[in-house]
Amino acid sequence: MKRNQFLLTALAAAVTLIAAPAQAQNKQIRVAHIYSKTGPLEAYAKQTQTGLMMGLDYYTNGTMTVGGKKIVILEKDDQGKPDVGKSLLAAAYGDDKVDFALGPTSSAVALAMLPVAEEYKKILIVEPAVADAITGEKWNKYIFRTGRNSSQDALANAAVADFADVSIGTLAQDYAFGRDGIKAFKDSLKKAKIVHEEYLPPNTSDFTAGIQRLVDQLKDKPGRKYISVVWAGATPPFNALAAQNLKQRYGIDVASGGNILPAMVAYKQFPGMEGAAYYYFGMPKNPANEWLVANHYRQFKQPPDFFTAGGFSAAGAIVAAMKKTNGDTNAEKMIAAMEGMSFETPKGKMTFRKEDHQAMQSMYHFRIKNDPAFAWGVPELVREIKPEEMNVPIRNKR
Repeated sequence: MKRNQFLLTALAAAVTLIAAPAQAQNKQIRVAHIYSKTGPLEAYAKQTQTGLMMGLDYYTNGTMTVGGKKIVILEKDDQGKPDVGKSLLAAAYGDDKVDFALGPTSSAVALAMLPVAEEYKKILIVEPAVADAITGEKWNKYIFRTGRNSSQDALANAAVADFADVSIGTLAQDYAFGRDGIKAFKDSLKKAKIVHEEYLPPNTSDFTAGIQRLVDQLKDKPGRKYISVVWAGATPPFNALAAQNLKQRYGIDVASGGNILPAMVAYKQFPGMEGAAYYYFGMPKNPANEWLVANHYRQFKQPPDFFTAGGFSAAGAIVAAMKKTNGDTNAEKMIAAMEGMSFETPKGKMTFRKEDHQAMQSMYHFRIKNDPAFAWGVPELVREIKPEEMNVPIRNKR
């Protein structure tokens, strides 16, 4: 009798030990952040993580709690490798029992991860991967994106350069980000003409041959001539382009979108260059951005960067969604809450479009100023391009 009583007591204790972690998890909102902590895009990834944590602090008033539950972030490094990102997401959903996930940095990694979200029937908030296919032909209903897509980049940049007397050569990386970006740019142009597309490996460091092919196609064209750059990572082509003295020799200008501040140091060589940016800390005027800029300076002695704002925006979406569901992380309830949901970000209001869950957001037409007070070429705001001004295609055939 005593032995049976001992076994029952031991069994009850074991059940209690098993139940305790489960009860603790029930009081948490567990989020996997899968991003390129290492690899060619690690500078972008670090900014995203910083922005995410600052945003969660801001939107929860420092409590890291919403709907009575503590937000817990599990960080995972995909190394910029699609197969690694895919396996990490499966492990996060299956083994770590996360409620939903955020990331990744690379478009190629994102495309590998999308089917995993559908298999596990759990939300993946994409930030900052850009390729149109993520909310286009590869999309599924569990995918939401706070980051801008290639079409938003393209439409904004087309608004700057799309004139009848303009000839454009494009220079981009030969993977999903670059090819989707150029396709979207071409689709957005109505008047200007693309005369050559140059795709180079993502880690290219010698741009001589590629630039020469662009020059050969552009130099004899009448009117205005541009080389339009779509490039990400640690080896941008701007110094190589500046070294060619293209404006003086051939009348060819360089055009590009915004970038992280270290990459924009090279922009000082192109005063007057115009383009459209996702974010620059001095452009938006709203409480979230003011808080981000002030607190980032306080913590890091420098302004927030391109992808810091993206991570912050993702935090805004997470907290807004959890407030709508009162902390319920059931995927179907989250989808119902997030479709059409508007939320505040450092860029102002974003809205998840119901058809493809792409966040509709402002972009910023800029002109580069060489200001000696800054190490980088300063993108001065020409005008804010509002979401309603951009007819962003729905590409998912929903």
